Amino acid sequence: MTSSQVTLPSPQFGRVRQAIGYVLLCLVALAFLSPLIFMIATSLKAPSDVFSVPPSLVGSEVRWRNYAEAFTFTPFLRYMINGVFVAAAGTLITVVVAALSGYAFSRLRWRGRNLVFTAFLATLMIPQEVLVVPMYIMVQKLGWVNTFTSLIVPWAFTAFGAFLLRQFFLTVPQELDDAARVDGAGPVRTFFSVMLPLARPSLAVLAVFTFISNWNSFIWPLVVINDVQKLGTVPLGLQQFFSQQSSNWHLVMAASTVSMAPTVIVLILLQRHLVRGIVTSGIGGR
Repeated sequence: MTSSQVTLPSPQFGRVRQAIGYVLLCLVALAFLSPLIFMIATSLKAPSDVFSVPPSLVGSEVRWRNYAEAFTFTPFLRYMINGVFVAAAGTLITVVVAALSGYAFSRLRWRGRNLVFTAFLATLMIPQEVLVVPMYIMVQKLGWVNTFTSLIVPWAFTAFGAFLLRQFFLTVPQELDDAARVDGAGPVRTFFSVMLPLARPSLAVLAVFTFISNWNSFIWPLVVINDVQKLGTVPLGLQQFFSQQSSNWHLVMAASTVSMAPTVIVLILLQRHLVRGIVTSGIGGR
């Protein structure tokens, strides 16, 4: 068969295939969003409509007051404030430490750099559950038990952030360092004036991942916090709320919906940096 006899797919066939792909993507997205839709719908139902037969997505009335009632049964507002403070402070420390360590592992030359980085990266293979007991002993000896410090500091120094920023700094041309050195800038000034502005997308990715991880952390706060009413975060608050209001599923769902607000706000604020940061930081398949 000659090249002139090869038939190419028609544009109409390409449009049909693209439409089928969009339909399949919408079905997959709907499957992943269905628990979220069910949670929000249940949070707006009356108690008698939660287990109605046959089940329905919309109840007999829309009860916005469920959200107000969810804040009256437990000090849920305090849990939200504590959670935002812990997650924001932990994210700030993690981003600063990761930027400094990533720059040191990628742009500075010092003996044993690769060996130290390999050992540092190996800590990612250790599950958090294995570290809970030795970490608790260390925190207890420092007198940090039942404090915000115990929630923020121990998990702020992770190898993931250093790896993420190192991968990005390795993509920056060495000529930028040479140009800064010619202009009289040292390593510190080069980091703050040249590297850090370029790393904003990767920093945004790290900030989102860290904030969500700190916000959803449950095992460590459960171990190290004794006064849940005063120092509890949102996961501990939801546990307390569920134990007290397990029969009021409309209020449980309302509290769970409200607990998603901070993470959604962070994603919206950093959305424009997120895709670019994932691609340029080395975790997007490059």
